[in-house]
Amino acid sequence: MKKKTEKQQRNNGLRPEYDLSQLPGGVRGKYLARYRAGTNLVLLSSYFTASSPTERAVNAALRSLIQSNKATRRRTS
Repeated sequence: MKKKTEKQQRNNGLRPEYDLSQLPGGVRGKYLARYRAGTNLVLLSSYFTASSPTERAVNAALRSLIQSNKATRRRTS
């Protein structure tokens, strides 16, 4: 395994032809609030990923579960 040279570390992986002085105004986290507001990610356990071959299958199973839950829910007074 080769060690990174100081020049490679200084460029942070960017090629020499990229001139960062021509890219002013970069703001870290500019769209973070929008991203968080519009994102709803859920990490499923490996059990579900092994039993469901695709994302569509997982979504279909969850939708059917929600529908059956709504159908069997009893009203309380």
